[in-house]
Amino acid sequence: MEFVALLLSSLLFGGMTLYSFGFAAFVFSALPPDLSGNTIRQAFPHFYIFVLATSAISATLLYFLDPVAAAVMVIISVTTIPTRQILMPAINKASDSGARRRFKILHSLSVLITLSQIIGSGYVLTRFV
Repeated sequence: MEFVALLLSSLLFGGMTLYSFGFAAFVFSALPPDLSGNTIRQAFPHFYIFVLATSAISATLLYFLDPVAAAVMVIISVTTIPTRQILMPAINKASDSGARRRFKILHSLSVLITLSQIIGSGYVLTRFV
């Protein structure tokens, strides 16, 4: 069970890092603006489901092994729900309406949440050492 929890925690850390710093940057550099924005919009809901499911399963497996690590994964999982359901639609609405300042604020908040989640999953990984 510990091995599977380690793999899931690693998958979460690596997946979030690759998506945030690799995939998104690649899409914006490889596609024209109208296509890149639409592609990212279509991909983000799946990204959040990945984060939610992976962190929730990891939290469940870690519950009896390391309650602190499990709690961090629960926090990651729980914070993903309003980010996906409330923040992401608000970012899209701000973008669509041309509210640049609001978009920048909301997008910055989503970046901070994601960075915090990456740091949290990295912290969980350090607990396996």
